[in-house]
Amino acid sequence: MSEDARFEDGREKPLNLGALDTDDLTVIASLVQDAVFPASEMRWHSKDACFALLLNRVRWEDNGKTRHAPERVQSVLMFNTVRKVASQGVPQGDIDTILSLLDIAFDVTDAPSGTVTLTLAGDGAIRLDVEALEVSLKDVTKPYAAPSKKLPDHNA
Repeated sequence: MSEDARFEDGREKPLNLGALDTDDLTVIASLVQDAVFPASEMRWHSKDACFALLLNRVRWEDNGKTRHAPERVQSVLMFNTVRKVASQGVPQGDIDTILSLLDIAFDVTDAPSGTVTLTLAGDGAIRLDVEALEVSLKDVTKPYAAPSKKLPDHNA
């Protein structure tokens, strides 16, 4: 009888993942939950139809409980085929504001088109109208010890 793979069995390698459907997006959303980023690290390139975030994400795939303190890593979260971007509760012009990403969801409007919603802490949200779901997550730095020395806790 075979066992499912576990995060602990993985190698210490940077993530480089893609999502083309909602199942794939669920995996990426779980890996970027509680990622933080300054508002200045969001970019929409309308000419290239892409929206990107430079995140400091928790390394949920290696929570460090037995080997080391919890870690974060800088990652680029990229959405392609973006036609329009809108936000709510995201301060405009305040580049020093730190945002926290809680979830990512995709709702089909006219397949394969739809809306990607990035839910932020504090009732903020970013909505991306996309021609199709095409997302990538790529670690771009080495992991570093989380400044808080602990994992985010939503039960507190």
